[in-house]
This record gives sequence, structure tokens and C-alpha cells, in this order.
Amino acid sequence: MASSGVASVGVIAALLFLVVKLLQTGKRAAGLPPGPPTVPVLGNLHLMTARDGHLQFQKWAKEYGPIYSLKLGTKTFVVLSSDTAVKDLLDKRSNIYSSRPDMFIGSTLASGGLRVLLMQYGPTWRMIHRMIHNILNIKAAVTYVPYQDLENKFMLLGMLNQPEEFANHMRRYTNSLTTQMIFGFRTLNINDPKLQQLFHGFEKWAEVTGSSSAQILDLFPILQRLPKFLLPNYRYAEKLHQEEKALYVGHWLNAKKAIKDGTGKPCFCVDLVKSQEVEGFSDDLAGYISGSLLEAGSDTTAATLIGFIQAMVVFPEVQKKAQEEIDRVVGTERLPTMEDAPQMQYIRGCVKESMRWMPTNILGVPHSVIKDDEYMGYRIPAGASIIANVWAIHMDPNRHTNPRAFDPDRYANDFLSEFECATNPDVSKRDHFIFGAGRRVCQGMHIAERSLFLAIVRMLWAFDFEKARDARGSPITPDIDKLTQGLFVLPEPFPAVIKPRSEGHARLIRTTWQTCEETLLDPETKQWKNVPEGMVFGTYTPSKEEG
Repeated sequence: MASSGVASVGVIAALLFLVVKLLQTGKRAAGLPPGPPTVPVLGNLHLMTARDGHLQFQKWAKEYGPIYSLKLGTKTFVVLSSDTAVKDLLDKRSNIYSSRPDMFIGSTLASGGLRVLLMQYGPTWRMIHRMIHNILNIKAAVTYVPYQDLENKFMLLGMLNQPEEFANHMRRYTNSLTTQMIFGFRTLNINDPKLQQLFHGFEKWAEVTGSSSAQILDLFPILQRLPKFLLPNYRYAEKLHQEEKALYVGHWLNAKKAIKDGTGKPCFCVDLVKSQEVEGFSDDLAGYISGSLLEAGSDTTAATLIGFIQAMVVFPEVQKKAQEEIDRVVGTERLPTMEDAPQMQYIRGCVKESMRWMPTNILGVPHSVIKDDEYMGYRIPAGASIIANVWAIHMDPNRHTNPRAFDPDRYANDFLSEFECATNPDVSKRDHFIFGAGRRVCQGMHIAERSLFLAIVRMLWAFDFEKARDARGSPITPDIDKLTQGLFVLPEPFPAVIKPRSEGHARLIRTTWQTCEETLLDPETKQWKNVPEGMVFGTYTPSKEEG
């Protein structure tokens, strides 16, 4: 009897311990930054919205200040809602703020642990970072202008012939530039199945990664042990990964074979082959390294351009002022070029404002701090997820007057490049935060800056953008606050009327592309006859030394 009584007491004690632990789950620990009140188990999870989470994060920033915390289940999130906080932690303390949190759906299931964007900080990520730096640094980026120039001219022709497909023409433009750099081939058609698969697959991945079901599995890791059929989106995420891996590894293996056969053109995969021989990593990882670059170079730039078209439709006065500057500098007898940029400060402002006004990574990609830290008197515990509240910073009226207006004049006196802005010691001079921060800052910003300038200046030179009309003839004004959902966003589909500014503009677009076809491209394959000189591919020397 005594032994059974002791056992009963033990069971009761264990149950009480579990109840106490459960009730403590979700509770904001002492010393953390302030935040909304919590409830047991859930913490603040019940306050998270199913859509437009960036608006809730902005609301909390106004209430709790530049740094606040959220308790979501078992996890702690620290949200940085000022440029100064981002600079102080993600930039100045990047040695401990450069990792990523565990993301079971987005990284493990839907990416096989191979996606560079979500890879935790360590030797593999550093090796990849060094390799990518070789092809995306400032000096290398200049050499890709011939690719950008060619694909931009083809985009103009596409918009002239099929203006209703403007979003797909922008996607082909950014994708083809990137496939040339990474794999050595052009993407020729907006209906290319692999092009469509890339964008639709990335949108689905971003959506499932940012879904509430993905968050639940990250916030309560014990649920990850449940049978597959009980886990929401488990099979769907696995299916996305298999489809994506087939695309990325397929591209990689084709390029690898051509390089080894001596038939491949200079491209990033030349460096990747050399590095694989030294480091010994798998074809799956090689596929995702090259594929991650492909999605990074294709998706966000295209999304920004789609947002820019929406802005031109909604803010016609900006379009008029921009075209006046272009006509004054360029005229009508030639296309604008990169050499015109110093004389077009308003267009440079359009580029910067496009990234501020429509930030594609609206809440950034979460960082993770690897050891305990302190900031502004608050404790930031090791393992906490760190959110750069990009939307709140961009829409802060103290930083940008009337922030929902598209106003390129904000940058009338900003003559800095994107790199100079991102690395400026004075963070108030940073134009926007879509390229991230610290060691995770986007290495492709030099290329994106040129791609955006060429696209924006030439579209404005060539076309007028107007509101579409409904069946009654009333103009349709796109809702600038209706965005897609997920880790990365863009405007929801909207109609626009796109017309050439004159027959002379249209004729020059056609004759310019005809000249490109005759002088630069193989008549049968429509690929480059000869790769432009000066590419850095093949100059990378792989090393096992950790960076």
C-alpha cells in the first residue's frame, strides 16, 4: 500500500510539474522588450492575423516602440521597428545576429535543408557566401550590363506586342538575365514552362512558409513528431520540394555536363563545378545553390517592377515628371542607357522609391541570435528570432513624410548607390531595407540596382501607363494595399493600359531589337553567338578555409 501511495504522489507531482510548465509556456520572461499581453500556452499567438500581418506588426511598433517582443508558443521573437535598432544589432553585431531560426516547413520539408536563404550560419553557408561574392561584387556586376541591356530591349518588345502580359514580360526579363549568369542560357519566352514553374513554385513556397500552419509547427516543435497525416501541409511541402529540386538540380546537371564536355558557356556553374571538386558537396546542394541564386535574381526584382507599374497607374503626376526628365536628357532618337543615370536624379529616385514603397520582403527574413545579448536595457535571449520590421520602417512618417504616396523627390539629394546606402554609418541615410542587413545583406544589390534603373527608365521612355476601365467605362484604380501573402509579397494582380508614347518610339523598339538579333544572337537558337568579354566566371579559387 505504501509503495502504491508513493507512486500516486509521484504521478501527481509529475502532472503538477507539467501543468506548471505548460502554463509558463507563452509567458513573457522578465527583462524582455515590452509587447502585447500574453495568455498561457499561446503567448501572443492568438493575436496574429491570418492576412496582412505586416499591418499588425506596424500597429504594435506604434504602441510598444522601436524594439518589442512577442511570445509565440514556445518561441521568443524580438521585432526591430526602427532603422537605428536594425543598424545596432543586425549590422554592428552581425557576428551573433547572422543565423536563421529553425523553419520546419519552409526549410526542412519544402527545401530539404538546402535553401541558402534559410540556411543557418556556419561553414557551409560561409563557403557558399564566398563563392557567390566572386560573381556579385561591385566590379563583377558591371560586366553583366550587356546581358541586362539585351534582355531589357526584348522586354520592351514584349510589352509593345502583348501589353496585357506586362507582369510576365518583367519576369522573363529578370529570369533570363539570371539564367545567363548562373547557367549560361537565355530564357526566350514568357510561356517557358521552367520560367512559369520557377515563379509559381517560389510563390507557393513563400506562401506555405509564411502560413499559420508552418508557424504552429515551429512554435510548438513537439508537434513535428506527430504522424505525417496529422501535420498540416506536410505532404504539400514535400511535394513542393520534390518539384523544385527537380527544376534546380536539372538545371545544374545540364550545366555541369556542358562545362565538363567543353560546350558550356561561361557562367557561375563553372565556379560551382570547381568548388564541388574541392568541397565534395552533393549535386542536390549544388542545385539549390544555383537555384537559390536563380530565384533571388528573378523574383524580387520582377515584383518590384510590377509594383512600379502600379504606382505609375495610381500616381500619373510622377509618370509625367519622370518622362519630362527623360525627354530632356535622352530625346526620342535613342534608348536611355546606364550612362544617362547621373543626369537623371528623378529616375534614380523612382528606383529607390519603388523599393521603399513596395518592399517585397515586407517583414524581412528572420535572423536568429546565437548567444544572449542586451540592448536598450532589455535582454535578448540566445535562440530568439529577430524580425526587421521593414514595412513599419518604410512607412514611418517621421522617416518618410506621407509614406503611402509614391514620391521620388524624397531622394532628390541622395546620390548614393544602393551599396553605399546599405553600408552607410549614418543609418538615416539608408534609402530602404529590402536588401536585408548585416552578413545576410543581399549580395546581388549592385545587379538589381542596374536592372531596375534600365527597366524603369526605358519603360517610361517608351510607354504611357493608364488605368484600365470597367464595362461602364469607369477607371479602375488598383488598391495599393492589396498584396499577396507569404514570406515575400507583391501587388495582387491588377489591370493596366500600356501604350507606346508614339509610333516613333514603337518603331525604335522594333528596329533596336532587330539589330540585336542580327548582331548578337544565333539565328537558330537565339542564344548569344559570343559571350560578352570581361566575365569573372572561372576566376574563383575554392578553399576549405573558413571565412
